[in-house]
Amino acid sequence: MEKQSFSDFLTEWNRMQNLTTPEIHLKLASWLEQKWITKDARLLVMAFRGFGKSSIVGIFCAWVLWRNPDLRILVLAADLALARKMVRQVKRIIEKHPQLKDMKPAKAEEWGGDRFTIARNSELRDPSMLAKGIDTNLTGSRAELIICDDVEVPRTSDTAYKRKDLRERLLELEYILTPDGALVYVGTPHHYETIYTDKPDAETDEIFMSGYERHVTPVMDKDGKSAWPERFTKDKIDRIALKTGPANFSSQMMCVPAMISDGKFKEEDLIRYTDDVVYNEAGGEAVLTIGDTKMVSACAWWDPAFGNKGGDKSVLAIVYTDIQGHYWLHHLQAILIKPGSVHSEAVQQCMIVAELLEQYFVPQIAIEVNGIGAFLPGILERELGQRNYKCPVIQVHSRKPKNIRINEAFDAVLAANHLHVHKTALHNSFQDELRDWNPLKKNQKDDTLDAVAGAMSMQNVKIQRVRGSKQAIWQRGGKVRIAKTVLD
Repeated sequence: MEKQSFSDFLTEWNRMQNLTTPEIHLKLASWLEQKWITKDARLLVMAFRGFGKSSIVGIFCAWVLWRNPDLRILVLAADLALARKMVRQVKRIIEKHPQLKDMKPAKAEEWGGDRFTIARNSELRDPSMLAKGIDTNLTGSRAELIICDDVEVPRTSDTAYKRKDLRERLLELEYILTPDGALVYVGTPHHYETIYTDKPDAETDEIFMSGYERHVTPVMDKDGKSAWPERFTKDKIDRIALKTGPANFSSQMMCVPAMISDGKFKEEDLIRYTDDVVYNEAGGEAVLTIGDTKMVSACAWWDPAFGNKGGDKSVLAIVYTDIQGHYWLHHLQAILIKPGSVHSEAVQQCMIVAELLEQYFVPQIAIEVNGIGAFLPGILERELGQRNYKCPVIQVHSRKPKNIRINEAFDAVLAANHLHVHKTALHNSFQDELRDWNPLKKNQKDDTLDAVAGAMSMQNVKIQRVRGSKQAIWQRGGKVRIAKTVLD
């Protein structure tokens, strides 16, 4: 009996789940079936986030096993949990589809969470379907079909070393694939030098996927028409673009690898302001406003440095957040000490930072403790205690490359015009660093950018009520004013 086409199989399965099958899914299904029948051995499925490409490829795996129970399928992903999702999906299809239920093995041990072996004719060492993470040793495995599902993610591609390591691991798949086997990649680009590019790689001068057949579906075409208008309306696409920023939208939704510098920051995207912060109380709650806008949370980020003339600066950034999710960079300061003080440099810096935290009602501070910052949290906590000011000190180890951190913090926020900057913050090097920043340049001046990025990346904490009657002495920078009228 001739078994149904994959398009019909997909449509029937969706109908069993009370789902419809959109046209873009049918196009991918027809393409996969055609390439499978014509034995095209190298395929790339690249489609926008939310397309459902991994789900369709999972259903495709169930279909090919139904057609040929002796096949062995290896699912490889950036982490094992993701690979297991596809294996579990195929298991559910076999269990619930009336035409596939006889494929389920009699022995429970052959029906595992990350692997299973269906009822088949051949005696083979490898299971019918196996899930593995990209870091796993695959020596000795064999498969007729290998699915690489999102093997390129930030964790595997955000440095040149990781990209090189990923390519080397993926090249090993040629030894696992049988001579007539097929290799299918599923994903979206996460770096300009992506494995999915059809252009020579700047790092290797080679096209990693040379000779691959490609099925590429961006969320909209060059005329702005949505690929899936029922689900991705123009308003929804615009919201995604606004939230994710130009570079991420290009790569994740348009399937066009974007260099971070393609979304290079523009000064005109900043919203400048001159208002002071005003503190008040109402109903026992702290009310902090800038102009007519109420702030709901705040965080400070301190990237410390010591006695390094011409080197990194010790920078403190204080950022508020309003109810609309806009960021307000109110104070940015290089922490300078007085030579000849009776206090050590570390203590002096912590004294200055503690005073600023109290002045600006900051409920939480993060200290980057890579290297020299390791012992500062204890000193700062002591200084805050002496001031009787409650402010948790969070220790942060930055493992992500600095250029990635800065881009992730600023790209979408600036594109949406959601970053407000007090005029005093623009008087230091922040404005110059923003204008001149180049993610591909090494050893550039970006200390203030990095501190502001850190503050914006933190989970901001609700502004706390001031205890006691002591008022701070306001210094330079964006000011704070305590209103004379206190409402209870």
